[in-house]
Amino acid sequence: MNVFKNLVVLILIVITASCQEKKETKVFTKADIAIIPKPVSLQLGNGVFEFNDQTQFVISDASQKEIFSTLSDKFKSAAGWTLGISEKAPQTNFIEFVVDENLNDEAYELVVNSKKITIKAKTYSGFLYGLESIRQLLPTQIESKDLVKNTDWIIPNLTIKDEPRFKWRGLHLDVARHFFEKEYILQTIDMLAMHKMNVFHFHLVDDQGWRIEIKKYPKLTEIGGFRNDQEDSHWDGRRVTTPEDDATYGGFYTQEDIKEIVAYAQSKGVRVVPEIEMPAHVMSAIAAYPELSCFETPIGVPSGGVWPITEIYCAGKESTFEFLENVLLEVMELFPSEYIHVGGDEATKTNWEKCPHCQKRMKDEGLASVDELQSYFIKRMERFIASHDRKLIGWDEILEGGLAPEATVMSWRGFEGGIEAADQGHDVVMTPTSYMYFDYYQGPQNEEPLAWGGYIPLSKVYEFDPVVETMTPEQAKHVLGGQANVWSEQIKTAAHSQYMIYPRLAALSEAVWSPKESRDWDDFSKRILTLFERYEYLDINYAKSAYLVMADVQIDMDTKEASVSLKNEFTDADIRYSLNEDQLSDQAIKYTEPLKIDKTTTIHASLFKEDKAVGVPFNTTVAFHKAVGKKVTFKEVYDDRYQGDGEFGMVNTLRGTKNFQDGRWQAWLGKGMEAVVDLGEEMPIHEVLVGTLENQGPGIYFPTAVSVYVSNDGKTFKNVGVEKRAFAKNPASDLKDFKISFEEQSVRYVKVVAESLEKLPGAVGGVWLFVDEIIIN
Repeated sequence: MNVFKNLVVLILIVITASCQEKKETKVFTKADIAIIPKPVSLQLGNGVFEFNDQTQFVISDASQKEIFSTLSDKFKSAAGWTLGISEKAPQTNFIEFVVDENLNDEAYELVVNSKKITIKAKTYSGFLYGLESIRQLLPTQIESKDLVKNTDWIIPNLTIKDEPRFKWRGLHLDVARHFFEKEYILQTIDMLAMHKMNVFHFHLVDDQGWRIEIKKYPKLTEIGGFRNDQEDSHWDGRRVTTPEDDATYGGFYTQEDIKEIVAYAQSKGVRVVPEIEMPAHVMSAIAAYPELSCFETPIGVPSGGVWPITEIYCAGKESTFEFLENVLLEVMELFPSEYIHVGGDEATKTNWEKCPHCQKRMKDEGLASVDELQSYFIKRMERFIASHDRKLIGWDEILEGGLAPEATVMSWRGFEGGIEAADQGHDVVMTPTSYMYFDYYQGPQNEEPLAWGGYIPLSKVYEFDPVVETMTPEQAKHVLGGQANVWSEQIKTAAHSQYMIYPRLAALSEAVWSPKESRDWDDFSKRILTLFERYEYLDINYAKSAYLVMADVQIDMDTKEASVSLKNEFTDADIRYSLNEDQLSDQAIKYTEPLKIDKTTTIHASLFKEDKAVGVPFNTTVAFHKAVGKKVTFKEVYDDRYQGDGEFGMVNTLRGTKNFQDGRWQAWLGKGMEAVVDLGEEMPIHEVLVGTLENQGPGIYFPTAVSVYVSNDGKTFKNVGVEKRAFAKNPASDLKDFKISFEEQSVRYVKVVAESLEKLPGAVGGVWLFVDEIIIN
């Protein structure tokens, strides 16, 4: 009996030891490593380091305690552990920080073995980035705000040697057009640190709001910080405000708020660069102090878009420069950043051409043009900023008329301004609209929240390189790095702001950190999925646009057959589809080639991962109706700028999207549409649908009424129905099918009359009517 007991005990010991051995020898592969941005070099070893409630942080100076909290706070929430701090290393189970003066400023080396983790760095930021890499090596559950059970808190044994390719890795956030609370700013800084980004460009001033307290000029925030609330209208469809209008929308940061934001950013290795616009984008300041403008006309803080921007600071008055110097003195007291951004963009100088003060300044200074006057303005401010040991940085318009000697250029109108500045020996930050404007769409417009009209998907951001191939080595030395810009005209909430920033910030982080030769979209698109899981735990409202299936529909008008191609941002994406009433499940058809369709068909499609549909499903109906390919004549032809698909544009099954420049729309300016469809022979019909678009910003409005008439001789028409729609303010972009149903009757000709809104009160320019398809059933 004792022999049997001993045998059982021995078996249990062997099993237990075997399980422990299996746990300790878990094998990681490089496919398990999902660090973003990708490290310069990574060597994977054997074995793991396991965190537990006895893990210690060995810290040699007080500054490292702040870094320690980056990870210890995570373990406290997710694992329920309060990790200890020690000044002396124990024998095992610890993380140590080792200062290495031989490393570059933001570089770090991370060595993990089963006994300890060593982070070597020269600077605070280096240690911080080493810890951020450890965070991304841990299970994604480390981001949980709630206690997580049954998780092995292990990371693989490895060696990482890492440093950024560029020293300026930035994100710009516009808080002037729409105001964001301090808490959101702090959260954004957290996310910058997580992505190893190091610059937060704080756009504090614009026409629509002054967001920073200046004690010498309290009216800047009392008046300039608030505007008339017209949020129910499209940004570019808002009326001009007056000083008498109620001003209830807005907000600003007190100087105490700014101090807190700056200190928090410093703790995360992020420098905050303030932007105080000049000489344009300052109507909020002029509304507060009209004497700052050329003609001192009282104005209200604009509630929406302004173009052209003619109310700008007067460059002829000494009091203008006194004001700006006093403002900047307070700004520089709050922000330790070596750079002060002065804007300098989009100044329409027509007032300067007429202003006696400005003309006198030009004569006294020997300036030949108002462009040279702007150059004088910027150079003068640059001298003042430099006298306080700071550097001026501005948008690439500061090149016009000659650049201040020590100025740095932020190139947004493409790369050209940056190349020109670098050629002149000036430092440059590249932020071209074609890659770096995160207020542009990142997916199909029909599926996305309102944005500006450009299209910059995740994969395009990943292609960004601040150094242009045509640059000489000497020019390339002046490229400090790259930056994304988030302008907030269309972005009203923190959730929408997050949607526009993430995950595109992750693609940018790798573009400005990792060696160019190591970047690989297929590899990145696998690692980003792990980051998505982290975003979920962090409650980040990230865009899933990269998952979205997009369709390209072409039709052969001779055969009346449509060809539908499905695609996705991911290479070799597993796209599956179903048709009509069939459900979109894991048994759906795998897409391999364009679908050929010759009758009305509804297509459902999705990207699949591990046999599960991910993202928002794609749905579209290619409608084959009785008017397809039939002759259409117009009483007045559409505008040359919007011809759609020409002769068959109204009857080709191809539907326009919310992108009014997609080539599908036919449009009329300042008038309605009257179209007659010849069905070729009499046939029974009972319904007509007319596709329309509204986007009030660029002046596109739904028709006020759509009427349908029928005839058999093409001369005498009978009205069979009308759908009316009164004008309503609409801040969004919307599609609408006007539907007119009637008793079935046999006809040959169908006339459609769409009545355009004649004119809007206070509107500039005409009203556009956009129509894409006349569907006859």
